[in-house]
Amino acid sequence: MSAAHMQHLDPNRRSGESREFEAALRKKIVGQDEAIGALVDIYQVFRAGLHSPGRPVSNLLFLGPTGSGKTRIVEAMGEILFGDPHAVIKVDCAEFQHSHEIAKLIGSPPGYLGHRETHPLITQEALAQYHTDTVKLSLLLFDEIEKASDALWQLLLGILDKATLTLGDNRRVDLSQTLIFMTSNLGGADISTLMSGGLGFVQPSDKPSDKMDTKVERTATEAAKRKFSPEFMNRIDKVVVFHPLRPAQLEQVLDIELDLVQRRVLDTAHGQFVFRLTRAARDFLLREGTDIKYGARHLKRAIERHVVYPLANLLSTGQILIGDVLSIDWDAATQQLSFARTGESTLVTMAPPAALFAAQAVSTWGGRAIEIPAQANARETQSPVAAPAPPAPAPVAASRRRHDPER
Repeated sequence: MSAAHMQHLDPNRRSGESREFEAALRKKIVGQDEAIGALVDIYQVFRAGLHSPGRPVSNLLFLGPTGSGKTRIVEAMGEILFGDPHAVIKVDCAEFQHSHEIAKLIGSPPGYLGHRETHPLITQEALAQYHTDTVKLSLLLFDEIEKASDALWQLLLGILDKATLTLGDNRRVDLSQTLIFMTSNLGGADISTLMSGGLGFVQPSDKPSDKMDTKVERTATEAAKRKFSPEFMNRIDKVVVFHPLRPAQLEQVLDIELDLVQRRVLDTAHGQFVFRLTRAARDFLLREGTDIKYGARHLKRAIERHVVYPLANLLSTGQILIGDVLSIDWDAATQQLSFARTGESTLVTMAPPAALFAAQAVSTWGGRAIEIPAQANARETQSPVAAPAPPAPAPVAASRRRHDPER
């Protein structure tokens, strides 16, 4: 064929559906580009129908310290594809540290005491529960895989290789349309030592990020090879190392978590209001919630303790009314957050994040919708009304002292 008749193709171009999937993942997951890229590649192969027959869609091992997003990215995938973060069969391997506990996973054989009362966790019906007309994919997560018993290991080796599972009553489960995730915190302590500078002579800011990422990957991978057998590692399609979150990334996590709190507020039956945090308040939450050992989970706990608990007090005592705009600031004198209304029951038209408000509902991948409370939706879609300048903020007493578990 002559060069004039050849059409050069772009094998790196993704479909529109995969690009939307990637964009949705990046809105929910911060600082884990390798993991996002791996999931997008696998999803593209699955949608094209080119995944290997007779095997799971893919077997992924997620390594890294706690709080870096290993479990969260699986839940985010379920939320994007099926509209529910719980659209994942989760096996907590800490519950299967003894061989006899395998019955909780596959059920007891007929004739054993309690056979009818022991329902298997992994069944064909459970795998297909969240399938849609367009996406027939199941998500199976083995959390903290290093804690599994020998019986679970043997079972897992068969699942990863042949995509089949035989239950206690001899029913066979087909996992050829299942994406299998395994998470492990192996090497997490060593990674935390690396990030914190060991004995304190070298601070994280002194270390180039690319070299640090390489050290983190090597530390986690070597810990996995020491723990897991070669036959197990040989069944893994891809090992992804999650990196500890840096301050700039934690700030993005703060935005995501505060948006989720705002959504919870709008979902309450009697207290739909909008809150804003000043720069000083955000800095305080980042200081309180930054811990290399615990990652994003520590930040979520700081938000619950210093924002959600006081908001619950204000709602329960009627100090916040529907339509109020609340300002949250840092009070240096009292060394805690202060809460003030910027308007009393005024229906203020705002420009909130697009993910929180829509004209009626926000559609998701599975054909489901996220409903916006009617009153909040009405507030956001009404025409703005000219109003006099709001009065000076009135401080609202909301001590967190009795709620602070660390006191």
